[in-house]
Amino acid sequence: MFPAYIQEQSRLVRDAIAQLDQRPPREQIVAIFDLIADTAGQPGYRGCPFLNAAAEYPDPTHPVRQAIDDHRRWKRNLLRDLLAAAGNADPERTADILTVAGDGLVAASHLDNPADLRGLIHQTVDRVLRS
Repeated sequence: MFPAYIQEQSRLVRDAIAQLDQRPPREQIVAIFDLIADTAGQPGYRGCPFLNAAAEYPDPTHPVRQAIDDHRRWKRNLLRDLLAAAGNADPERTADILTVAGDGLVAASHLDNPADLRGLIHQTVDRVLRS
């Protein structure tokens, strides 16, 4: 695997999220997480390419891992900025929590029934944003 694959996956995610930018910040956060359910429901889905590649390339200095880290940093910062725009009291920590929750939801989407995922996503995001 080469960093170009991860960079392409990141570009696809960024393009999909860019289509959501006309929504209010809180709705955009939920819609970002809905993309997990949309992706997991696709035929042939075999799990998150970022998590899969991170498992294969654990060395943080490897170019593949650096590409993964760049993507994760971008997404976490996007969540932080949306949370701040939505008036969240602690957008830094909440972005961290949503990032970890997103990782778990992505893993669950590959292991569990994807049909149940959208409801679980909405409940998870709602509970994190209410706390």
